[in-house]
Amino acid sequence: MLVPLTRQKFEQVMPLIASGPQYKYYWGKFSNFIQRLLISVVAVVVVLLVKVFFRIDFDLIVFILGIVGAFFWLWYPVFQASVRNAKCRRYKYSGFFRGRIIDWWITDQLIGKQETVNSKGELVIVENREKRINLEVGDDTGFSIEFEAPLKPAYKVITRGLIAEMVVMSNRRDLGRIEEFSDIYIPSRDLWVSDYPYVRQDFFGEVSRRLREDPEDRPRRRRRQEEEWNEDDDRY
Repeated sequence: MLVPLTRQKFEQVMPLIASGPQYKYYWGKFSNFIQRLLISVVAVVVVLLVKVFFRIDFDLIVFILGIVGAFFWLWYPVFQASVRNAKCRRYKYSGFFRGRIIDWWITDQLIGKQETVNSKGELVIVENREKRINLEVGDDTGFSIEFEAPLKPAYKVITRGLIAEMVVMSNRRDLGRIEEFSDIYIPSRDLWVSDYPYVRQDFFGEVSRRLREDPEDRPRRRRRQEEEWNEDDDRY
């Protein structure tokens, strides 16, 4: 089942500014925080040196640059998430897709290599690999999507045949070609399968509940969507 979403509803589901889970995602590990903190320290030192040695008269500009640099460690995750969100929001049309898990499998993905020296003084290359879960989700029309995310213990409850939901994005009005899709929600397990938390889960849950509770209203919603498309075409 693929139901078009209005632009207003899509912008509610797909936030412009980083949500809490998105900020947490880009906050990263402690090492990521230390890297950002070092950049902040360097930025402040550079601004102070420029101020002292070049005697710049633009005190306000220097002050603003100093504040921006000092708080780089805090605002940069917001910037990263907002840029990623903007790439999704650039698509003109979107839809709510509900299908079933056709298949799933586990793969290993190489995420990096590290050079080290063993006890004999020999150079050893250590591969960092990550286990990932792969899902194939489709419906009765033959439409299907393959999705992958880092493997988590909570995913052990996933089985073939479970209903799966997501938001899909396209630049075609009829959604005939899907360009991007969000993380996956499995309602029967109240489980999100994702790498990056694209959607606002509260708004997504509202859309999901409305479609489950009132399936007879889908044709009317589609007609309203088509009317809104005709009204909105000029904006694009």
